Amino acid sequence: MLVNASYNNPEIDRKIDSLVGKPFTLKQRWTMKGIGSPKLYITSASLQIRNLLLLDNNLDSCNIELRPDGIILRFRSLLETYALVIPYYKLTLYKGDLGIYSVYMDHHFVKVRADTKAIQRFFVKLLGYKADQMPQSPPNL
Repeated sequence: MLVNASYNNPEIDRKIDSLVGKPFTLKQRWTMKGIGSPKLYITSASLQIRNLLLLDNNLDSCNIELRPDGIILRFRSLLETYALVIPYYKLTLYKGDLGIYSVYMDHHFVKVRADTKAIQRFFVKLLGYKADQMPQSPPNL
């Protein structure tokens, strides 16, 4: 779900919380050693997101916030903040060539550069947390 998250709108907040859960508590954030990504530079994106990013001349960047049931990928364009809300069951991550990670959900995607160790560690943490939250497969019979 791609939404404009610039303004305090309780209806949008409820939709986001129902999809990816409420934010982690401070104690949980401390034990997880942070839930936010470093600044990620966008190399390419899907058509709808690319059209939003082309509206201004700034460097295209985003960040990712972990939630209990998904992630929120936020980016800015023309003084507006947009959020791509992705539940874990729709999240697909790919590691492309030479430090390019792709985040996919349905027909939306964002490809980001992962040229530092901190960014690579964040994606490893994200994959591990996604694996922990996914339902277990049925036992072999």
